[in-house]
Amino acid sequence: MTFNWLELHRRSHEEFGRRLAAVTDWSAPTPDSEWDTRALVRHVVEEQQVVPHLLSGVPLEEARRAVDPIDDDDLRAEWERYSPAALAAWDDAPATGTVRLLRDTLTLEDYLREQVSDVAIHAWDLARATGSDETLHPDLVEAAWSIFEPQKATLEASGLYASAVPVPEDAPLQVRLLALTGRDATA
Repeated sequence: MTFNWLELHRRSHEEFGRRLAAVTDWSAPTPDSEWDTRALVRHVVEEQQVVPHLLSGVPLEEARRAVDPIDDDDLRAEWERYSPAALAAWDDAPATGTVRLLRDTLTLEDYLREQVSDVAIHAWDLARATGSDETLHPDLVEAAWSIFEPQKATLEASGLYASAVPVPEDAPLQVRLLALTGRDATA
């Protein structure tokens, strides 16, 4: 299947923003045991904050030094500031090129796919933390699956994901996707 990754990026931001609007308890636990709701939202905002810099060729460490500190007391406003900036940067990004992260240099296409998948998964995390609708748009699920499924043997080893959760092969695709990233959508 061919995906329109820029459109999926917008959709992932919409999904995340909708769940962010439902936050009432910033210390609520999330499926990622290392983060409460505040830390999860902060992470996603920080990721969007550096996108314009990365897309202009600035390495990640330098991009992080170039941005303003995040206001933990108003993370909704921070999302409203940095989400549109990241989306606009992607709209203006060249068709080819690379971004320099801490451990890797990725093509712009791979970085966009990573961003879509990351924001989509964290939208689900936020939905679980807030008790809001956990259903992700099917196109986002299929796109993220196309990124994560080929990496299933290395996801946990990367240190970024918990161990995969066992689920039946005939489970819905969203359940299988989340299971690959160490999330139990059935609990």
